Amino acid sequence: MSETGTTSPTKPRGHRHEMVGIVTSDKMQKTVVVTVERLVRHPKYERVVKRRSKFMAHDELGARVGDKVRIMETRPLSARKRWRVVEIIQRAARRMPESEPELALEVEGGEGR
Repeated sequence: MSETGTTSPTKPRGHRHEMVGIVTSDKMQKTVVVTVERLVRHPKYERVVKRRSKFMAHDELGARVGDKVRIMETRPLSARKRWRVVEIIQRAARRMPESEPELALEVEGGEGR
């Protein structure tokens, strides 16, 4: 008789690709588009050329446009989503919309009425 409480030995998980890129779109729910840049030497002209790739990644951390994030390869989560955001390396600087500084001046007294 075999023992009923034993588990089969688990195989160690293989190394998953990780990349660092910039979030270019966060319009979807729990999904961001990450653009990754890499430098490649041109085969004929031997000049270093910038290549960009866009990946759709699952985001539970709340990354926003302009954030620098690390993404990791994972199982397919949807038709085009095979990556997930592991960490937010650097948050993007948030700018005030142009209309808000004018409103702040009007609330404070503005022209001295």
